Amino acid sequence: MYYPGYQNTMSEHLYRQAKTNRMTVTGEGTVSATPDQAIITIGVINEGQNLSAAQKENADKTAAVIQGMLSLGISQSDIQTSSYRIDPQYNYENGQQIFRGYRVEHQLQVTVKDIRKTGQVIDTAVASGANSVSSIQFTVSNPDAFYNQALTLAIQNAQQKAITMARSFGVTLQPVPVVVQEISQQLPPRPVPFQAAMLAQSAETPIQPGENRITATVKVEYTYS
Repeated sequence: MYYPGYQNTMSEHLYRQAKTNRMTVTGEGTVSATPDQAIITIGVINEGQNLSAAQKENADKTAAVIQGMLSLGISQSDIQTSSYRIDPQYNYENGQQIFRGYRVEHQLQVTVKDIRKTGQVIDTAVASGANSVSSIQFTVSNPDAFYNQALTLAIQNAQQKAITMARSFGVTLQPVPVVVQEISQQLPPRPVPFQAAMLAQSAETPIQPGENRITATVKVEYTYS
């Protein structure tokens, strides 16, 4: 015999039970990747009282820097302007602001796909007229492949945690999770400030790329009985 009220009560009970018998764990996975390319920020900074003359001087030196990059086999598409600024400069004497001239700054972002040339690129840029090397960022050209490896490790880590918890409580874990949420964010490695003192070295500037650590984090929800 069909009892609508009884069936509704049972459905609510099973729903509450399913909601109650859940555990949520987080998992983290990390892989190390050897960088295979470098992103360098190189600039030309100069000052002059005449704006047009200061701009021309900056443009000439920047063109020489770009030519130096091209001579090393850097592709034109791997050289791009990251910033260009013109700022008036002042001296302050006896509480008064006295105009000194203009400061022109042109920053280039250069991607070096042959990481072994990183030191040579910096030295060539400086020899060509660059007087600012503000940062170096070592990256991998295919970060998604490493991130997916880290993501797999994160899921395995979460699963192992859930199994351990289920054993500790003496319950049976359902192996297939009901919710898997990716909570990590793949971020590029932080740029490394470049020490200006290194520009004075006569030998090729030594650059150590080290390793990138790529981490993934997930939140996984399991049911158990």
